[in-house]
Amino acid sequence: MIYQARAGQVAYGYAIGMLCAEWHIPFIPGDLNNAGTFAFPVRYESVKGVSGAEVLRGNGENYAQIMADAAKKLEAEGVRAITGNCGFMAGFQEYVASQVNIPVFLTSLVQIPMLLNMLGSQHHIGILTANSASLTDGLLANAGITDSSRLTIQGMETYNHFNDVILKELGTLDEDKMRMESVQAAKDAIKRDPAIRAFMLECSDLPPYSKAIEEATGLPVFDWANFINYVYNATVPRSYSGIV
Repeated sequence: MIYQARAGQVAYGYAIGMLCAEWHIPFIPGDLNNAGTFAFPVRYESVKGVSGAEVLRGNGENYAQIMADAAKKLEAEGVRAITGNCGFMAGFQEYVASQVNIPVFLTSLVQIPMLLNMLGSQHHIGILTANSASLTDGLLANAGITDSSRLTIQGMETYNHFNDVILKELGTLDEDKMRMESVQAAKDAIKRDPAIRAFMLECSDLPPYSKAIEEATGLPVFDWANFINYVYNATVPRSYSGIV
């Protein structure tokens, strides 16, 4: 095989590129922004000037072109798919995807149409989101969700430690408190809607608690980290070996 160098590129082999808004949060293992979360290298691209807090509050409409330019940069470096580090980047999903020639999934929410098809029409999906006030029908539509009638949205902003860590960005995270609040949020959602048969974790900071939520509720939990693994395996298919 013959390989061609790219001018100025100092590292190769990244299949997944991640567009990263700026945050002041300790990203623990399991979080999208912790490199140890994945069994493969991820190309993290810090998009200067894109405030994660503003995106989270639904005020990031002016960032679309900056995000698209950063996506083009990652594509030129050879990544095979591009993701992001805040589910509310759904606002840029359609535009950024139109600017490159590789798969783009800037939000975990793009899984929702598939998950709804996996469940019977009488069943619902619980969404644990960082900020329920910003998870509008318009934002959902940007992720391909045209009917939210089977979605039960539980906002993590009402839980004290999550609010301090993610929305206020105080800089300190107590993993046990975050786990406890995430489990409680899932239980609260089921109490509100007993028709929930699966959970979708919108927030990129919630995958560390998927296992605890599953154990506490007995329901499948779909998160963004596992979705990235899914896309990685599609863009870098494994070889199979064994016997017949």
